[in-house]
Amino acid sequence: MIITRATEYSIRALLYLSKQPRGEIVFKKDICQSQDITPAFLTKILQPLIKAGIVGSQRGVGGGFYLLKDPEEITLLDVVRAEEGPLFLNHCLERPGVCRKDCYCAVHAAWKEVREQMMSILDSYSFARLARQEEANLKNILSA
Repeated sequence: MIITRATEYSIRALLYLSKQPRGEIVFKKDICQSQDITPAFLTKILQPLIKAGIVGSQRGVGGGFYLLKDPEEITLLDVVRAEEGPLFLNHCLERPGVCRKDCYCAVHAAWKEVREQMMSILDSYSFARLARQEEANLKNILSA
C-alpha cells in the first residue's frame, strides 16, 4: 500500500501546523512556502481534515488554517483515515461475507493481523511526537 500524494502533503502541512503556537492562524502562503505545496492543492488536501474536525480555517484577510485539537491528540492514523478512508489492505477485510473463505482462510487472518498492527502503529505517532522527533533530528544534523 502506498499512501497518496495528498495524504503525504496533508501530513507535512499538519506537522507544520503542529509546530505553531496553539490556536494561532497560520497563513496559507506560509504553509505553502514552507512545505512546497501549491495553494490550490493545500486547500484541497486540508478539506478532509477540516471535515474530520482536525483543522479549522478562517477566510478573508488574515485568514488561514489552525489546529482544532492539540497535536498530542492527533495521530497519523487520524490523518490517513481522513484522507484515504478506512484501511483494509485486502478486499476480504472490507466487511464480513465479502469473501466466502474468510471463516477458514489463513491468509485472511494474516491480513487482519497486519492491518490491526499497522493501525496500532499509526495511532501511536501523535503529531506532537513527530514534531519533537523532527526537532531532535534537525539538532543532530546541525551539531554534526
